[in-house]
Amino acid sequence: MAQDEPNPASASEGSVYRVAGTINITRAATTQREIDALPDPLTIDLSDINRMDTVGAWIIYRTVRDRGAKVIGASRDEVSLLRQVSEFDKPARVTPEFPVSWKRVLIELGEWVVETGQTLLGLLGFFGATLIGFGNVLKRPKRFRVNAVVQRFDVVGVRALGIIGLMSFLIGIVIAQQGSVQLAQFGAEVYTINLIGRITVRELGTLMTAIMVAGRSGSAFAAQLGTMKITEEIDAMRTIGVSPVEALVIPRIIAAVVMMPLLAFWAMLTALIGGGLFVWLSLSIPPITYIQRLQEVIPLTDMWVGIIKAPVFGFIIALAGCFQGMLVKGNSEEVGTRTTNAVVQSIFLVIVLDAVFAVFFSSVGWV
Repeated sequence: MAQDEPNPASASEGSVYRVAGTINITRAATTQREIDALPDPLTIDLSDINRMDTVGAWIIYRTVRDRGAKVIGASRDEVSLLRQVSEFDKPARVTPEFPVSWKRVLIELGEWVVETGQTLLGLLGFFGATLIGFGNVLKRPKRFRVNAVVQRFDVVGVRALGIIGLMSFLIGIVIAQQGSVQLAQFGAEVYTINLIGRITVRELGTLMTAIMVAGRSGSAFAAQLGTMKITEEIDAMRTIGVSPVEALVIPRIIAAVVMMPLLAFWAMLTALIGGGLFVWLSLSIPPITYIQRLQEVIPLTDMWVGIIKAPVFGFIIALAGCFQGMLVKGNSEEVGTRTTNAVVQSIFLVIVLDAVFAVFFSSVGWV
């Protein structure tokens, strides 16, 4: 087995470190200790070496740099390797990513605007592809997957009844409690029923349902399609002539559009029950009086406003979730990122559309 042989000469001539065999990463620690043990001036003899890797060349170069050692007996390949190692011995120049704070703010703002514009443009293109998919299904009804839609009904609607009902019930109690506290200052606790009825049926019932569906079903759509993209299932579907939009996107959109009005109505009902329970126990207003008062203060247009908004919100949630899922590529980390983007994008679009609907219904006299 080749080994390094230190050969100290006389004190006037210094020390000679003669390498026999190999100098590589497996013997780096031993070689370094033997070199450190020799006094200066030091000469390294490479005439008997068989093999030297980058780590061995770095040890020799560092010894030459730090201690002024001389190297003799090196072949052309060894000299070339030592020269290459020396080229990387340069201090790294570290510059701040953004030297000025105001420039950083402007750059980040610009990047956000560009990214938002690209996302909205991509969402618009995906909306067009979805419409084309709907057209193809209408032309060829046999391509419509009833089983897939029914399964989505169960996932989006039936399994969401519990959490949406509980959330809406508690929201109704909170609205009643906070409203009664404020109205009690004016001796108008009875108008708590007006507050519960109008805000629940017209706004919060549908809006809170949409937010819950976005966090529950929209994220599931993005994660499911994203995982299928990573496992190349969607590419396989295209290979065999199956449209991913028709097979995966359309059933989810139909399920969300159909189930959202039902879930919104369920949320309104449970919120009214929660508020009624509070006013019965806290304000001593009997349930029959509560129901009669609701009939008086809630116009039919409020119900229509909530029901009309619901399918639009469901469409937007499903579209955003499927769009972000189809954008997944690369690795599993992208699935988490796109799922988060789907939820944020869905909730943002729902709130924007809710504001648009509020202005529209106000302009047509549904107030």
